[in-house]
Amino acid sequence: MDKPSSVFYIGQMSGTSLDGVDTVLINVTDGQFTLVAQHHLAFSQPLKEQILNLCNGTQDELHLCAIISNTLSQLYGKGVNAVLKQTSITASQIIAIGCHGQTVRHMPPHYTVQIINGALLAELTNINVVCDFRSRDMAASGQGAPLVPAFHRSLFQKENEDVFVVNIGGMANVSFLKADGAVLGYDTGPGNVLMDAWCQLHTQQDYDEGGKWAALGQVNEPLLLAMMEEDYFKLSAPKSTGRELFNLSWFEQFSTQDIAEKDVMATLTQLTVDSIAHEIQKLSHSGDVIICGGGALNGYLMNALKLQLQSYHVISCAQLDLDPQCIEAMAFAWLAKQCIERRPANVPEVTGAIGERVLGAIYPA
Repeated sequence: MDKPSSVFYIGQMSGTSLDGVDTVLINVTDGQFTLVAQHHLAFSQPLKEQILNLCNGTQDELHLCAIISNTLSQLYGKGVNAVLKQTSITASQIIAIGCHGQTVRHMPPHYTVQIINGALLAELTNINVVCDFRSRDMAASGQGAPLVPAFHRSLFQKENEDVFVVNIGGMANVSFLKADGAVLGYDTGPGNVLMDAWCQLHTQQDYDEGGKWAALGQVNEPLLLAMMEEDYFKLSAPKSTGRELFNLSWFEQFSTQDIAEKDVMATLTQLTVDSIAHEIQKLSHSGDVIICGGGALNGYLMNALKLQLQSYHVISCAQLDLDPQCIEAMAFAWLAKQCIERRPANVPEVTGAIGERVLGAIYPA
């Protein structure tokens, strides 16, 4: 009997939450993914501010993009070295690194920008690098996002049962894995981005840990209803969004003058909950709802989701022995594997592309 084929990939993700770089080392044996090592490298406050400036628009953007790309690639290299040091695996055993890069502008159908110096990362690690995953899908008339539903299908799909996988990072997106094998998915709207911004503005903390501050407040229904009138929530899929829309400037159009800060926090959390729950309820009346990303660590948000989705089985992917913070990085390891093997990785029904495409640009070691 032949031995199972076993190979190693590394996946890296730095998302719209701007908390840092998540790196995972994955073993792939006969198509099954196993997490071998993981590492988180936090962004410094100055770097976070520089990236935010790029996201919001600033002077000399071309220069700043190039400089920050190099800085980020140095951090990606440190993340790679960190997961290798945790194991006896060497760089020569890694087939490729799949690195998403840092999104600083996402403007479908026109363009999307994820900054990374793939050549520098390949030079630093002596490992093949696959990046720029979104461009080919957009060239084929797609949104370029979300890209994780195809990986969610390989990880979570069940026969004869509907499954939803919700990633709550800076933005939130849902993958609908239908019982008949079909896959749908799109961005539902803000995930943590507005909550984090409000928390940083009023408490100087990066985020509302566990939702403890929101739990002290009361949801302001008029404010919530006004925010839910946003046109994005009314759009049909395929659709994707980012900081270009959901940011503090967007939020400032709503009056909060007579609302307590903790009540605003509770209301922003409920906005994320309602925008996710309403989309799930449109798609199916029951099923498993698996929550990934940083939002899975927010106990107040998780309880609010369970309350809104009482006819569904809502769980954190941690209950499946999968770290919620690792799923997206694992997805980019999978995307790298698809690219190296010249296999399509987009789902046209999700992104709106005219067909399946091999995604990513390869920088050889």
